[in-house]
Amino acid sequence: MGNESVHTDFINNMTYGDYLHLDTLLSSQKRLSGHHDEMLFIIIHQVSELWMKLILHELRTSITSIEAGELSPAFKMLSRVSKIQSQIIHAWDVLSTLTPSEYIQFRDDLGQASGFQSYQYRMIEFALGYKTPHVLKIYQKDPELLSHLQEAYQSPSLYDVSIRALSKAGFSIDDEVLNRDVKTPYQENDSVLKAWTEVYRNTDKYWDLYELAEKLIDLEDWLQQWRFRHMKTVERIIGHKKGTGGSSGVSYLKKVLDHQFFPELWNVRTSL
Repeated sequence: MGNESVHTDFINNMTYGDYLHLDTLLSSQKRLSGHHDEMLFIIIHQVSELWMKLILHELRTSITSIEAGELSPAFKMLSRVSKIQSQIIHAWDVLSTLTPSEYIQFRDDLGQASGFQSYQYRMIEFALGYKTPHVLKIYQKDPELLSHLQEAYQSPSLYDVSIRALSKAGFSIDDEVLNRDVKTPYQENDSVLKAWTEVYRNTDKYWDLYELAEKLIDLEDWLQQWRFRHMKTVERIIGHKKGTGGSSGVSYLKKVLDHQFFPELWNVRTSL
């Protein structure tokens, strides 16, 4: 009882499956081996890529909003990104159920394909300000994709526009920071540290900038947790073998844990 009004005639109407293109989505898991656990491996990575697509969608619009001086909408989007990041982190818990004995049954079938080549992850790094030109070479086989990556590479990062927001609010930021080459990795700057320190010391006066700073810290905190879970999952499954794409594997993943996207926002905690 109670379901008599449920619509059942979809001859000429769009269904849930039509709207989500489930025929395409659910037929995209094509195992290269006959091993049962390869399905887990494929789905975990596909789900992560879907979440990263949404992260990029939110980051791009938040950057545009901050550039326009509209911080409040950006706060909502950045909060959403942090929640998405928590979902991706939990995906490693599922993948970690894959044992070394199971993974070696189909690892060779992957060839040189590797998560290191995830172009969406690269775009997230670019959006957060970590830019290394050598990674663009990975995508030369696809000119259209390379063009999108180059556009992201040449665009100001979330931190670039946040620092400009400090300047617009009246803080004295060095010209070398405001006019820096956004294609290069960000380097810590004293004028930026002084500005953020003033924001944290006068939160009532600079509440929007204070909230922006905390949103950025949330993002980096979650990203570092994601990196850590990635590293430990890889170590658990393949130990210290090289990655399928030729990277040093766990050694590389441990190294990137030391990188900071927003260094002044971490150092301000010491200077207060």
